[in-house]
Amino acid sequence: METVRRYLRVDRRKIAFLRFILEGYDGIALMETLDAKKGAVVLYIAPGCEPDVDFVVNEMRRQVLIEDMESAPGRSRGPSGSTGHEAV
Repeated sequence: METVRRYLRVDRRKIAFLRFILEGYDGIALMETLDAKKGAVVLYIAPGCEPDVDFVVNEMRRQVLIEDMESAPGRSRGPSGSTGHEAV
């Protein structure tokens, strides 16, 4: 089963809050902090749950600074160009 990775930059003071909210939606995504100082996180999204995660993230944007990142910190864009989403 493939998951989709979505890289985000979050207000570093709100990383735990975002994790808590996502955990409330049982099984739609896991979140890993890549760089706490920069607020870089990756969401591992379960297949078919992309619309649900998009909804949650977009609603969270009303309260928390959240920006899409094109790739993981320290990685350059792939040859096809990245949208911040990649299948794993």
